[in-house]
Amino acid sequence: MFDKQSRRIAALLVALMLAACATASGPLLGGPQRDGGGEAMVAAANPHAVEAALEMLRAGGSATDAAIAAELVLGLVEPQSSGIGGGGFLLHYDGASERIVAYDGRERAPAGATRDMFLDETGAPLPFIEAQTSGRAIGAPSLVAMLKLAHDEHGRLPWAQLFAPAIRLAENGFTMSPRMARILAAYAERGGLRRDPAVRAYLFDRRGRPWQAGHRLRNPAYAATLRAIAEQGPRALSEGPIAEAIVGAARREPRAGSLTLADLQAVQPRRLEPVCGAFRVYRVCTAAPPSSGNATLAILGLYQRARPQADGPSNVDDWAAFLWASRLAYADRDHYMADDRFVPVPTRELIAPAYLDARAQLIDLARAPERVEPGMPAGRELFEYWGRSQSEDSGTTHISVVDQWGNAVALTATVESAFGSQRMAGGFFLNNQMTDFAFQPTLNGRPVANAIEPGKAPRSSMSPLIVTDRDGELVLVIGSPGGSSIIGYVARTTIGILDWRLSPQAAIDLSNATARTSPVIVENARMQSGIAEALTARGWDLREVGALEASGLHAILATEAGLVGGADPRREGIVGRVETVAPAR
Repeated sequence: MFDKQSRRIAALLVALMLAACATASGPLLGGPQRDGGGEAMVAAANPHAVEAALEMLRAGGSATDAAIAAELVLGLVEPQSSGIGGGGFLLHYDGASERIVAYDGRERAPAGATRDMFLDETGAPLPFIEAQTSGRAIGAPSLVAMLKLAHDEHGRLPWAQLFAPAIRLAENGFTMSPRMARILAAYAERGGLRRDPAVRAYLFDRRGRPWQAGHRLRNPAYAATLRAIAEQGPRALSEGPIAEAIVGAARREPRAGSLTLADLQAVQPRRLEPVCGAFRVYRVCTAAPPSSGNATLAILGLYQRARPQADGPSNVDDWAAFLWASRLAYADRDHYMADDRFVPVPTRELIAPAYLDARAQLIDLARAPERVEPGMPAGRELFEYWGRSQSEDSGTTHISVVDQWGNAVALTATVESAFGSQRMAGGFFLNNQMTDFAFQPTLNGRPVANAIEPGKAPRSSMSPLIVTDRDGELVLVIGSPGGSSIIGYVARTTIGILDWRLSPQAAIDLSNATARTSPVIVENARMQSGIAEALTARGWDLREVGALEASGLHAILATEAGLVGGADPRREGIVGRVETVAPAR
């Protein structure tokens, strides 16, 4: 039933799962050392991606090298979630200087984008699936340019070497995973997957039926694209035949987009200072806007104020405090967060100690809030509320890496919804990031912070985190996919690890409870006994999570005994470890 390569991957999966179990249950010997040598670790969403990262680490590569190799493979084996046709955010921790820097690889709107491009002829918003699969949904892909910038500054191996694992897999083939098959089956009857000739030829049989788990896929077009990027760098996606294919796919009907070669050539990733806040005795850093990472920091700060002494996941007050903190932070996020190059985002004001002190006064653990309004940080005009976020599907992934020198990377990448715009070029899916903008440019006559503008980046929920102690020593690397729930997933798991003293795996395994608004989306089967009933008695409206809505948390905790990893059982992630690494030549 399975070929030799499939058996090899299955053996790798078993070995890495055993390593992951070891990291979750007991101490390790020898952590990363700043002079090189010792252990390194990666947690990612697919065994193939983990093996690609381990290959780089064994060769003496850095955390950045490993994360890039993993992401290039994920674009092949988990194309519903991320890839070179999308964007992302990357945090880097330098083990020598203890400095954290952030990289913004969020897609930008084409120069021809208009504020009403997702409104129909009557002025009403388009149905989401119609907008998602339109040419207008495609923003200028920025992931590769961001990864190249990070590699220029933190890579140890040659750029081209990072592409070897993904090229091998694309040419030799891989078996479709159960999760990819489930999502393909779920979306086969929705939108435009069958409408795109390249997608139809790749993911469907001759009768138009989606391939099932275990089917062997080869993607020579993706291999050719990767070879071009390995040789030319990001320029391969902004000029020449691949760039022309991207533009051609975006400008096809229905609802053709305006993307041009000039838009692709205008892509400029940014190297930024991270946004950092305090949680207990830790310093927690995340990406700057248009990321929503500071909403995650706000949840942590508000939770800490509501629970000066936490008890753990079996205490209903701890859960009530987390839900209250989430409601308050999401209310602020939905009002204020956007591309800070276009609107005045009060990023640091929203996590200022005095502001969080004032917001925390609203928390009453004995009852659920009836309505939560955004706060008014000092000196900022309140943007009019633009309504609940568009539903966001499973089109995101996260990679956590720590290398032998103690450097760390938290990389969250995405094509937005499942399979992005459901259009392919060069063997990869193109994003639908434009649908992360607000469809309505105004509300009640007031401007909307996240409205579409040419060259603007849409607001993102991606929230990669790196945590250090007060002395700057690495403590935790974590992130997750999950649409707008990412903020809550990452905050809840960070609380579980740092406050409830759970192992990364145990914290990831806990129930997610996402309080974007009411109702709260929970996983009842994972909730501690009696917690759901106690929350309901306090007025919280709890609803079971949808079948395709799942976190994909990947975390690495640095302890005195060594690195401890965790991977989300809700998806297909695993943890891999290299105990001794040769220095790169």
